Amino acid sequence: EATVEQLTGRLQEREAAIQTMKGLFRAQIVGSGMPIAQRVEGAMYYRRPEALRLQGFNHLGGKLFEFSQNRTHYRLDLPAEGKRFAGSLEELRQAKIGRLLQLSRWAVGGVVGGDSSAGGVRTVLSEDGDRYRLDVFQSASESRLLRRLWFDRRSLQVVQEERLRENGDVEVSMTFEDYRVIPAAPVSVTSAAESSAGVTPMPFKVTIVDRIVSGSMVLTFHEIVLNPALKPEELGLAVLMEQSSHANPGG
Repeated sequence: EATVEQLTGRLQEREAAIQTMKGLFRAQIVGSGMPIAQRVEGAMYYRRPEALRLQGFNHLGGKLFEFSQNRTHYRLDLPAEGKRFAGSLEELRQAKIGRLLQLSRWAVGGVVGGDSSAGGVRTVLSEDGDRYRLDVFQSASESRLLRRLWFDRRSLQVVQEERLRENGDVEVSMTFEDYRVIPAAPVSVTSAAESSAGVTPMPFKVTIVDRIVSGSMVLTFHEIVLNPALKPEELGLAVLMEQSSHANPGG
């Protein structure tokens, strides 16, 4: 039988093994509150911990949106509407399209691994049918449940995740399918990272359901490349750095 240490160790290994990622995907979006086309062809660029760039195109190759974020700021271009938005990530959460982008960020986080249940949180392991369930609490002294993770018994890969709100309601649920082994270039952050580099199983299909606004999104990857050397412009960080350097520190 699996142990808490074994399962959290798997999560930490994925985090250590994946420092950058780029991929091509198709997104199918359902929900009247989603302010974008229902089917999107996309490209993503990611660098740990929080640098992310997403591009979305229609079936003819026309750009629908481009989104970049770093730790504190974002920029969103909607060429078809002639609109551009930029500001702090906190401001983005208030925007209508912010919810869709938050779903995308959670989906990417589920693929690359994050919040590995390390560093002061409390975890409880139980058996749930043919799967293991790991409950992640805010801290050892608090009872607030943050996440639930379900692991396949044989592969010990994450196959489902729920994220909960402060009141205990499920905010989003995600499922991870079609795991494929991807070669990963070695990284040199820690010795643990080096030992875990080589081949990494990655989910090529992610389904995320928004339990708050009744929307959903299915991400199906066509291609995933692990630990490529990404330039700042590929991540859209040059613009974000310039923007944040001119931002009002008190704003």
